[in-house]
Amino acid sequence: MIKRLIITIMALLAAITAYSQANDNTRQAMDLAQRLSPVLAAKVEFHQIDAEQRRDVFTLESRGGKVAIGGNNAGAMAVGLNRYLNRYCKTTVSWYADVPLQLPKVLPDVPAAERVTARVPQRFFLNYCTWGYTMPFWQWRDWERFIDWMALNGVNLPLAITGQEAVWYNVWTRLGMSDKQVRDYFTGPAYLPWHRMANIDGWCGPMPKEWLDGQTALQQRIVERERALNMRPVLPAFAGHVPGALRELFPDADIQALGSWAGFDEQYRTCFLNSEDPLYSRIQRLFLEEQTRLFGTDHIYGIDPFNEVDPPSFEPEYLNKVSKHIYESLTAVDPQAEWLQMAWFLYYQRKDYTQERTRAMLTGVPQGKMTMLDYYCEYKEMWREHEGFYGQPFIWCYLGNFGGNTNVQGRVKEAGQRIERALAECGDNLVGIGSTLEGLDVQQFPYEYILEKAWDYAKTDEQVVNELADRHAGCESQPARDAWRLLYDSVLDITPGNFAAPLPCSYPTLGKENRPVKYKPDELLAVWDLLLAQDKVSTDAMTIDLIWVGRQLLGDLFMTEKQAMDKAYEQRDKTAFYAHSDLLYEILSDLDILGSFHPQATLGHWLRQARDLGKSPQVKDYYEMNARRLITTWGGSLNDYACRNWNGLMWDYYAKRWENYIRELTVALLSGKDFDEAHYRAITDKFQERWVTSTEEVICGTSDDDILTFSRHLREKYREALDHASQNN
Repeated sequence: MIKRLIITIMALLAAITAYSQANDNTRQAMDLAQRLSPVLAAKVEFHQIDAEQRRDVFTLESRGGKVAIGGNNAGAMAVGLNRYLNRYCKTTVSWYADVPLQLPKVLPDVPAAERVTARVPQRFFLNYCTWGYTMPFWQWRDWERFIDWMALNGVNLPLAITGQEAVWYNVWTRLGMSDKQVRDYFTGPAYLPWHRMANIDGWCGPMPKEWLDGQTALQQRIVERERALNMRPVLPAFAGHVPGALRELFPDADIQALGSWAGFDEQYRTCFLNSEDPLYSRIQRLFLEEQTRLFGTDHIYGIDPFNEVDPPSFEPEYLNKVSKHIYESLTAVDPQAEWLQMAWFLYYQRKDYTQERTRAMLTGVPQGKMTMLDYYCEYKEMWREHEGFYGQPFIWCYLGNFGGNTNVQGRVKEAGQRIERALAECGDNLVGIGSTLEGLDVQQFPYEYILEKAWDYAKTDEQVVNELADRHAGCESQPARDAWRLLYDSVLDITPGNFAAPLPCSYPTLGKENRPVKYKPDELLAVWDLLLAQDKVSTDAMTIDLIWVGRQLLGDLFMTEKQAMDKAYEQRDKTAFYAHSDLLYEILSDLDILGSFHPQATLGHWLRQARDLGKSPQVKDYYEMNARRLITTWGGSLNDYACRNWNGLMWDYYAKRWENYIRELTVALLSGKDFDEAHYRAITDKFQERWVTSTEEVICGTSDDDILTFSRHLREKYREALDHASQNN
């Protein structure tokens, strides 16, 4: 009798728990819909359904005047909501908080019921670098929309590394370091990704104390919302990177300097604590316990001990021991710990990481306890080079963007084909699909496409293109469909190597621009003409398409004119030189205006974010310096790595560099002397540093004019030059 009563009580408690979870899932999904639009929230309803073979699933149908969306959790319900918005409402949710959701006047019903299952259990998103190239100055409003965007696109394994410096600050001071020592060790906010990856210490520091406090509160809100939407935030763990000053407190500790990185001076080199040293486990425990106190844990940790730097030894035995000891230090604190590891090092240092060395490193961790992020699969699938990572599970990732560069790039069709082959060949070893983009940029399609591949939509290429074009146009649009067919089949389907931004954003050099265009210029011009053939532009996404394609074409034209100007200089043809140099100025001016049609394509937005985060004039100036430097001179040998053809930046910075170049060429042409490259570089480098440290207001802003009218004006203005360039490149 008592046994039966206990069973009944347990069943009742389980039912209550299940009901509570289901109620919470539907509430979270409805809250997301409400944040997007109260009108949308009034049209939809959510309900709980069971998962299919441990895979997320959603259903979508019209019922009683409502759109009924079922899901096994809030995240799956969000994907169902996004399916409704994309396919039936023909709209796109922007990942930027300042772009409101655009809906049709009458929200449509769903003509036929759908049931869609996830093809893989894990959907990963983000890259350490994104916290520098896009997110360093984000506040909760930005994060709230972005987390919603991730949920809508099925992400359930987001990298979550905001606020970790506050944890480290508490650890290092507890071990005896001073406030000044710790804040000098940290880089400036925009450079924290490369500090976190053990590439550089101290660059653009010291860090203000107010940054640490603000980021702690922000991270607490981030992980709370991500967990509410059924995501598992990937938090960091100790990977061996320590302050050099720790040697003074622990002189017997086995602390070694790692290799230099990206041309930075010796003073910025990082240090590594041997994982066998007793201090290692102590630091790991201090860090994980403090991090869990502040942010909780989902038992999965991002750990990347030697990213783009040489380890103390490449001996297989050493690499195996490092992995083994790191994992043991994790599980000593968190017995449920799982290790998430970037496979980027296997591509970046592919000559050093032989199969023998890599096998030793990866098998130092028990099977299934280390998941590899195959980082750059649209170009090089490292799982193929390393026998499926020697039994460790992996996530197929699309990178797609380096440095937040703002040019036309994607290679989505090839990426989609590779995903299909991997799913067919890898079996259970392939546990996820994700994206490891370095910066967001304005064009979302490539990343949404990759994440959509994680669900069994079974779309044809034609369906992919048509649905995408229609939601960018806001209606069925044949010109938009034809434009995106060209982009999808040809322009974006290129071999990697075109990741640097167009020539206007590059350091001017005489006769050395050699940046081959990887697509057929006449096809990109045809894309622009098709976009310009539309009756109107009524969506944010189509505005972005016009900016994206237009500035790429003008950038390519700039390269053609620059080559012609250099040739005229070499031939001492003054008339031709002046004609081409004048046209270069015109193109720079028009590129600057083109970016003004979207706030996220302006320098002003970036700098305002930085300044708004500071609480005092001094800190505001400091944040602005970080923001300016990262996207221009960067540091070390990385000048122009993160360049962007933004409104304000184009005219206030890049045009001034080209002005120096053209002026010095003009002086040489008129004087009959050779171009003094050393003098030109000296004055340009001084200008760059003045600009980076300046706080003078940059003239930029969002245009209220019609982008379609302006783009058509540009097409006519440069018609002859664009047609000629597209036929001859």
